[in-house]
Amino acid sequence: MIEIADLKKSYEKGKDVLCGVCAQISDGSVFGLVGINGAGKSTLLRLIAGVLKQDRGQVCVDGEPIWENEEKKREIFFLPDDPFYTANVTAAGLAEMYASVYDMDKRVFLTYLEKFKLNEKTPIRNFSKGMKRQVFVSLALAIAPKYLLLDEAFDGLDPLARLVFKRGLVSLVEEKGTTVIISSHSLRELEDICDSYGILDHGQITCSGELVKDLEKLHKFQMAFDREISKEEFGFECMSFTKTGRVVQIIAKGDAEAIATKIEALQPLFVEEIEVDFEELFIGEVEARGYLQ
Repeated sequence: MIEIADLKKSYEKGKDVLCGVCAQISDGSVFGLVGINGAGKSTLLRLIAGVLKQDRGQVCVDGEPIWENEEKKREIFFLPDDPFYTANVTAAGLAEMYASVYDMDKRVFLTYLEKFKLNEKTPIRNFSKGMKRQVFVSLALAIAPKYLLLDEAFDGLDPLARLVFKRGLVSLVEEKGTTVIISSHSLRELEDICDSYGILDHGQITCSGELVKDLEKLHKFQMAFDREISKEEFGFECMSFTKTGRVVQIIAKGDAEAIATKIEALQPLFVEEIEVDFEELFIGEVEARGYLQ
């Protein structure tokens, strides 16, 4: 288990990137870490990996502080958004380097390179951004760590590569019990594989939980009226309210039947309930905090 308590980190005096982050990430879970640009997601991942030292608070992995804990760090693989590699290194050379630190299955690595149609002897510098990402994704899946931290995991991957990667992650969790933390702006991709999530905002995790359960608490209705109508007329709080002409779409928390009854009292021409996705949950939460207004 990963336990984060009262975590604070700042790069400039008086300007906190993280200020009191608290979270618990259970073993074997796939945790989606989301937030707007500059929210501190990459910083938090680096603190969990023990790459950065916190100013205050603590990150514990299996009950042990991670900072300067070399033994525990070997159980963690962190794939940053822009991973480092030397000028002339090939995919095979990169694997040799990481095999000196991690217990890596080279056969798995070569299998994924083959799936991605990558030559292990080609210098990585000659690959496109997406192909470079595929090399490091193959590395992460071959290492199969106890804890896998991914920053912008799907960035640069084409749809087929994303599918291969997601299937590989699911296999890691099911077969190896790997705990995965993914930071990504591709919320639709996260929804496919994540069972839990946290929204990082103003230096803290302001909303978190089990993804399926929290999506079930939200209800999206689309309706049309024969007159102009305002948000205030609905008589309940809407996380999201959009209007195109006389067609209105809302997202609200609470009992679906109670919400539907209040909508019907406004005498719409029609009304239908639509399934809510992770992206809409995120947008609703950030809109409620004053963004996108």
